[in-house]
Amino acid sequence: MSEEIYRNTIDWDEYWDEADEAVRADTSPSANLVQAPFLEFLGAQFPDGPDSYADVGCGPGDLVFEVASQYPDATAVGYDSATAVLTENRERAHEQNMDCSFEQALLPEFDPGRKFDVVSCLFTLCYIADIESALETLYDAVEPGGYLVVHYHNQLAQSHFSTIAQSPHEYLDEDSVWNPETFTDRFELVIEGQSLLSYERIHEVLGSWPQSLFSVADSVDPYPAHRHEPLVYVPK
Repeated sequence: MSEEIYRNTIDWDEYWDEADEAVRADTSPSANLVQAPFLEFLGAQFPDGPDSYADVGCGPGDLVFEVASQYPDATAVGYDSATAVLTENRERAHEQNMDCSFEQALLPEFDPGRKFDVVSCLFTLCYIADIESALETLYDAVEPGGYLVVHYHNQLAQSHFSTIAQSPHEYLDEDSVWNPETFTDRFELVIEGQSLLSYERIHEVLGSWPQSLFSVADSVDPYPAHRHEPLVYVPK
């Protein structure tokens, strides 16, 4: 694996080994911001439920557990690079008798050996320098007729994050989800413009136009940062 591809990303094993409950909550934006619209999207696109779902960069596995709970006949798999969080997720699945599994994967490489009706990658692509290769491998894992669901940062996010990086302590107080001491290093790829996407670029890479998830999940208001960090689905 290339150091150039993975440079500047968080050491997620170290992160999860040392994470307390507050840190874990801050690293679960999928549960707080995406779960409701994502489940509405699944219900609209798959009235009888999807047969299979994968969440890549799943962290604590909130969406995987929710999909497994709501669609017990579906195959639900979470992928993450951190051994610590995968171990915790497997223990939770066992304790709660949940029919879901968790496997290790490190983007931009992703070869699960099968395809899924829906593949999601949420709050993860901003840490991947080779973001276009990551998009391609994620999309390759989607069944024809299925969907890739991604959250990404665009040029508005780059401008916003660059402003914060000039004086993190001025913009980030004790209630912020981001630590001012680590903000610039954490989001260096966004600030440098390496891990940015747009509707047009996604179309160029995948050959299919993305659409806002909130165009389907229209009963849920988009989260405040949606203009900077869109949540989209890409049909296949």
